Amino acid sequence: MPSVLGVSGVPGELGVSAARRDLASSPGEKRAAARAIEEHIGPDTRAAGRWAEEEMGAAVREFAAKDGDGWLTSAALQKAHGAWVDQVKNLMDRLGAEKDALRSGSAVLTRTDLAVGSAVRERSSLDTY
Repeated sequence: MPSVLGVSGVPGELGVSAARRDLASSPGEKRAAARAIEEHIGPDTRAAGRWAEEEMGAAVREFAAKDGDGWLTSAALQKAHGAWVDQVKNLMDRLGAEKDALRSGSAVLTRTDLAVGSAVRERSSLDTY
């Protein structure tokens, strides 16, 4: 495969990204990746979402009507906040799904291999003994 100069200036192969070279493929690497999602990435993402939630709430209250006439900014921030909440929820759901996939990936492949192997295997005359 021809080599190309990557974004970092390091030669690489066409069609192979740096992320693919670092793909967790062994059971130990998959467990470590799932543990990183569970112990660091997930909680840190949730904490960042909570921080933004608190800050957004303060901004909405600041621009809200105090004398019967509020700023349009308050309503716009509330709308943006709704989109933010949805995005954080989707990200947390995705992280959970990735964590579950990392933990169950080898079991799924093993079951598939065994099922295909038993379906493809020819019957032998020794099977009757």
